[in-house]
Order: sequence, then C-alpha cells, then structure tokens
Amino acid sequence: MNLKKSLFAFALMAFVAFSATAQEKASPARTSEGTAGGSKITINYSSPAVKGRTIWGDLVPLGQVWRAGADDATTFTTEKDIMVEGKKLPAGTYSFFIIPGEYESTLIFNKVAKQWGAYTYDAKEDALRVSVPSAQTSTMEERLVYEVKSDGFEVRWEYGKAAAKIGS
Repeated sequence: MNLKKSLFAFALMAFVAFSATAQEKASPARTSEGTAGGSKITINYSSPAVKGRTIWGDLVPLGQVWRAGADDATTFTTEKDIMVEGKKLPAGTYSFFIIPGEYESTLIFNKVAKQWGAYTYDAKEDALRVSVPSAQTSTMEERLVYEVKSDGFEVRWEYGKAAAKIGS
C-alpha cells in the first residue's frame, strides 16, 4: 500500500513540475507562412507582448535598427526570387530587421540569417533595403504578428503597422 501511495505522490509531483514548465514563454516562437509573388514565404520570429508598455519610440526606438521580434533575429525565407517593393530579392533565408520611423520604415533583408538580436548586425551584409509607409491601426495587437498575404506581408504590433508588396 505504501508503494502505491509513493508512486501516486511521485506521479502527482511530476505532473505539477511538467505543468509549471509548460507555461507560455514571454516571447513565444511563431511562424507565418503563405504564398506571395509566386513563392512560398516563411517568416520565423519570436512574438513579444505589449504588456502595457509604449512600443514605438520607447521600447523600440525610432530611427534605429530593430531585430523585428525578440530573441534571435527574425528570419524571412523565400523559395524563389521575388520582387519586394519593386526590388529583386533572390531566393534564400535572410535575417529581417526594421528601422521604424514615424512616417516611413525601412525593411532590411540581411544575408546573415542566424543572428542573436541586432547586436552583430552589419549593413554591409544587407541583400535588400526597402522603404514602406509606417501606419497606425485602430486595433491594438498585444503580440507582435507577421502575416503573409497574397500580395505581400505585413507586421503589426501595438497600434503600428508596416506592409510590403511582393511580386514575381
């Protein structure tokens, strides 16, 4: 009988320990996939939350390179050559950065795909930079989100949004 109680207690403690570690991370990994410009597009990123903070111009300074997510730099993969805002981006996987601005943001596709944040970012490794309008939305996004659409992709967080057109 003591063996059964001991096994039950052990199983209960294991369940509690597993449940405690299964809670969502502060910036969980997310993937956005879709087809745009005749190519499969995959964006892998970590999705931080607003948590009552002011994002644009405070947590994420305007005019500075931002890793476009949390933890590792966001990656952008295209299986075929595409045109982003009318400029050619060859097939491949890139780290993706943003220089946010109040009225216009710069989207950066960097050839060094595996980077931690933007700490070792080197502009000499940029494959492509495009400028897009910065926009405000009326809907608050608590978590950073990327969405691949048939004609491009967009990134939204807090009340900010930037979108890029993709063609073939």
